[in-house]
Amino acid sequence: QVQLVESGGGLVQAGGSLRLSCAASGRTLSISAMGWFRQAPGKEREFVASIRWSGGNTYYADSVKGRFTISGDKAKNTVYLQMNSLKPEDTAVYYCARARGYTLTPQPDTYDSWGQGTQVTVSL
Repeated sequence: QVQLVESGGGLVQAGGSLRLSCAASGRTLSISAMGWFRQAPGKEREFVASIRWSGGNTYYADSVKGRFTISGDKAKNTVYLQMNSLKPEDTAVYYCARARGYTLTPQPDTYDSWGQGTQVTVSL
């Protein structure tokens, strides 16, 4: 089992930046890929970005491409999400999760070991 803990959320003005972190513990050698998702009130959980642990291949949702960057530090078992040019529509609870396999997919059911989430609020 892998335990995930997100941090770095907060309140920021539109156009600002935040950097989220997700620290993994437990069976970290089982990690092939990691992903970030978000969920706004009244909406379904939405894919944001994912990264393959070996090789660093990345995959982004169109809504964040060019603004968000996912990266990982294998030595620290931590994945990051650098969010720039934030918009009010980016407001959500952000979750990280471990992918079940190597494939970088946007479907939430292909991920497990979810973190508890961190709130990101972007004001006008």
